[in-house]
Amino acid sequence: MDTLSAQIDTRLYRTEITSASGNIVIADEPQEMGGKNLGFSPSELLASSLASCTLITLRMYINRKQWDVTEIKIKVDFERDLDQKVSLFTRKIEIIGEVDDKQRQRLETIANSCPIHKTLTNSIEIKTTLI
Repeated sequence: MDTLSAQIDTRLYRTEITSASGNIVIADEPQEMGGKNLGFSPSELLASSLASCTLITLRMYINRKQWDVTEIKIKVDFERDLDQKVSLFTRKIEIIGEVDDKQRQRLETIANSCPIHKTLTNSIEIKTTLI
């Protein structure tokens, strides 16, 4: 289980997120939303989770197969339609290296198998306890 803690400080919405292992990332809202744009917005954090998990999963697979891939670039756009209650992630993956069409098809399957992709495409339950 991954455990995170978040604490807001006196700078409006700036939030310091700390992992159990001690890593820190800063979140904030953009200025047009009343924040000071001091870190990733919550939506950017969500999209970056998908992008980084996809990239790491692909790199692990490519390394195991010893394929000649020098670089992987991933762009994730995240949109929410509040009226329709639908969220859309658009992920574009660029593989730079010597890969054929069959390998590219396999890499698309692997990208769709990353843990965050699986989490976001399955049922999600959130349990909240107010302390």
